[in-house]
Amino acid sequence: MEVHSLAQEGLKLFVPKRMGDERGYFAEVFRADLFAQACGEHTFVQDNESLSAKAGTVRGLHFQSEPYAQGKLVRCTAGALFDVAVDIRRGSPTYGQWAAETLTPANGKQLWVPPGFAHGFCSLEPDTVIAYKVTGYYSAACDKGLAWDDADIGIVWPDVADPETLSAKDRVQPRLADLPEYFVWSE
Repeated sequence: MEVHSLAQEGLKLFVPKRMGDERGYFAEVFRADLFAQACGEHTFVQDNESLSAKAGTVRGLHFQSEPYAQGKLVRCTAGALFDVAVDIRRGSPTYGQWAAETLTPANGKQLWVPPGFAHGFCSLEPDTVIAYKVTGYYSAACDKGLAWDDADIGIVWPDVADPETLSAKDRVQPRLADLPEYFVWSE
């Protein structure tokens, strides 16, 4: 498995190696030892899955605050998605910067979004399924978000992104400038 570091410290892209023949392929999509080498010790406690029926569906930007902060290992199991992470660790050299990857079943890529990042995505095809492991259980009290279209962050969303698909919660998320200090950078 290849592991690539992205510009924002802590973000990693995992690309499983596929061994194939005329029948199809086999790939290791997760190994705890390799993950720990690349990302540190994290325990995954829950697997989540979400279907977006319509292309252009925007979900996020979401995160959970302490004491239920979550890291997420994200992959796409059907369709295609534009997956985004934004550094919200106050004092980080990349605070407010974003990174994105296109995830598909064909490319097998997985994005590690550590605690201290907001996460969101846009489905690029109908019936897109996102599957992700998380390091913390869901907590309604710690469920937070960030405005998906904050001009200060400047995410370049795909043309297909449809603001009409936003949930009621995502329509009223704060801008980065108004976000309380949930995470602080530490080297």
